[in-house]
This record gives sequence, structure tokens and C-alpha cells, in this order.
Amino acid sequence: MAFTGKYEIESESNYDEFMKRLGLPSDRIEKGRNLKTISEVQQDGQTFTWSQNYPGGPSITNNFTIGKECDMETVMGKKFKATVQMEGGKVVVNFPHYNYTAEIVDGKLVEISTVAGVSYERVSKRLA
Repeated sequence: MAFTGKYEIESESNYDEFMKRLGLPSDRIEKGRNLKTISEVQQDGQTFTWSQNYPGGPSITNNFTIGKECDMETVMGKKFKATVQMEGGKVVVNFPHYNYTAEIVDGKLVEISTVAGVSYERVSKRLA
């Protein structure tokens, strides 16, 4: 499937401003800067297993099916319910104050998170 693969972050934009908007303290922002996060995605039709591994930090895995409510967890351990949608080839999660999209562009995983009008973009190259 289109999203299946292992990806390593190769670039990001607007990291500091986005993390400040999330309310992270400056020492945590500094620690997270330039981490080579690995994302692993398994897609079976409309069902996904999406894992993110942070070097020297936590790993999280979320399982979801497009169009069905599911339990998810953030890297900071916050648990929430969400319904993931597929819109024009993009995985989309909308919350009252947060929006997330992921898509494959030229073989790369492009993720955009937006909170309170500030967007953070992360581009990851396919490793496998």
C-alpha cells in the first residue's frame, strides 16, 4: 500500500515555534531538535499501524482504521479518541485545536501538524 514503509526524518520546518505553541519547555524543545525520528507504517487496506521511534526517547504505536473512532496516544503520553479520515490520498486527523495530515509525495512521508495557527512540517525519506 502507498504508506507502508520505514522512514527517517530528513528535514523539518517551524519546529521551535510549533513546540512552543504546544507549551513544551525550552529544555525539552532543545532535546528534541534534530532527532532522527524513525516512522514505521503498515497499511492493510484501510487499517494502519503507525509507529514512531524517538532515539533515546519514547516509542509510540497507534492502530487505526480509516473512518472508525480509535484510541490514540501522543509522544507525550496523552491519550485521546479520534476518527482518522482519508482525504485525497492524505491521512487526516482533526481535533478542536489541532490538525494533522500525512501523505506520500515523491516517495517521501510528508507530515504537517497545525495548532493555534502554527504549522510544523516534517519530511521523511523512505528507508525500506
